[in-house]
Amino acid sequence: MKKTKRSNLNDYECLLILDASVSEDAEKVILDRVAKDIQGAGGKVDEVQKLGQRPFARVLKNRSAGNYTNIVFHAPAKAVAELDAKFHLDTELFRWLIIDKPAPPEQRKPRVKKDKEAAAAPARA
Repeated sequence: MKKTKRSNLNDYECLLILDASVSEDAEKVILDRVAKDIQGAGGKVDEVQKLGQRPFARVLKNRSAGNYTNIVFHAPAKAVAELDAKFHLDTELFRWLIIDKPAPPEQRKPRVKKDKEAAAAPARA
């Protein structure tokens, strides 16, 4: 996990899927409640990205589409388990996924491919 400059907090992204029939007002209330849950777990919401309604690849629980929202936040590592437990109890959240936020490309370490032949052959001077 990538540590942020904010002491012992990690960066996360949470993808939420709400029922497509949820009104905009109800969606705002749900997202505000999720933000309060994140703050209650010791985190801070950085950004809320509404991705709109998208169709599912297959029908799930008699639903063919959902409203997608991505929430970028930072929180302690123990907060993820606490948030997951709260989301399981929330009947208005259809699906969710919390992941470590990937580092920007310029901050990623390049992968070094190990060539088996080069490793086995002695170095030439």
